[in-house]
Amino acid sequence: MEDVIVIGAGPAGLALGACLKGEGLAPLILEREDTVGSAWRRHYRRLALHTDKKRSSLPGLPFPEEAPRYVPRTQVVAYLERYAEAFGLHPRLDAEVARAEPMETGWHVTLTTGESLATRALVFATGVSETPHFATWPGLDSFPGPVIHSRAYRAPGDLPGERVLVVGFGNSGGELALDLSEAGRKVDIAVRSPVNLLPKELFGRPIGNWEVLQRIFPYRVADAITAPILRWKMGDYARLGLRKSDKGPIAQVREDGRIPLIDIGTLDLIRRGRIKVRPGLSRIEGALVTFDDDTSAQYDAILLATGYEVDLRPILGAMPDVLDETGRPVASGEQLAPGLWFCSYHTVPNGQLREISRQAPEISRAVAAYLSARTA
Repeated sequence: MEDVIVIGAGPAGLALGACLKGEGLAPLILEREDTVGSAWRRHYRRLALHTDKKRSSLPGLPFPEEAPRYVPRTQVVAYLERYAEAFGLHPRLDAEVARAEPMETGWHVTLTTGESLATRALVFATGVSETPHFATWPGLDSFPGPVIHSRAYRAPGDLPGERVLVVGFGNSGGELALDLSEAGRKVDIAVRSPVNLLPKELFGRPIGNWEVLQRIFPYRVADAITAPILRWKMGDYARLGLRKSDKGPIAQVREDGRIPLIDIGTLDLIRRGRIKVRPGLSRIEGALVTFDDDTSAQYDAILLATGYEVDLRPILGAMPDVLDETGRPVASGEQLAPGLWFCSYHTVPNGQLREISRQAPEISRAVAAYLSARTA
């Protein structure tokens, strides 16, 4: 029987592996893909961290000094490979988990190959960007051009034609609209919900470095303090067709699970008319897309930046005290059932990597204490 099994060999799984080894345990890390950091390998090419490198490293190994402040995707992948090597982590690859069931002595884990494994403790670290969310609208099937999710997008050449509609205004949607516009495409972006926009830096400091306000004040007070500064910095983007959220950026994350867009140039292109803001989609008739304000336009391709879903019910089954009605863990970083933990399954204001670096040591200490108590 294993001491502890970790499911996933992305940043969370690797951080857990290092921290569990630091507690004297021998974790078995299972990864369904054939490499570590698989999600980062398939992200679009221009992606870079939106948080600075000093606040984005995993426990025990900082990013190299020569790395830029906002580390690009390829260097993040190299860092994850180096992290696994530095801590002697050897995940078992091509090992996809089909089921995990509690038993008296721990957990019974079944792989898709039919192989069974037993472990005294189990930690899920499969991430929040594994299953794309595909929104749909009346007539979508009639659209003659390609309709792809942002997960399948690598570069502008992936989408043929001149006019592209990007659906969604999260960080992926904003950056991919920028990417396509800079490549000479005519880009519209459909924004259904009220938004919050943040600058990448404020007074020369990365926006994530301002989390000190959240430690000092309740989050709504922190939002109120920063609101005038953000208005000064970002301007009145309601004039551009974007509806400002009634909630501040921290409240939007805490209460709605929605991450504000950290602007890296998209807003400037909207102001200059190179990206046109549209409301939500109403229906699609062939290449003609009609929006909620009854305006219409024709497009050659649609890019869905509609986010991801987390649903662990296929593996764990219905566990009302552990998973919510959508299959997402009700909490991360704490034990939700005997011998069961989840690492970084909820969006946070200051980046998932920073949250992983906080949760992984806490979970590892808790797992070590749990196992010690059961063998005492």
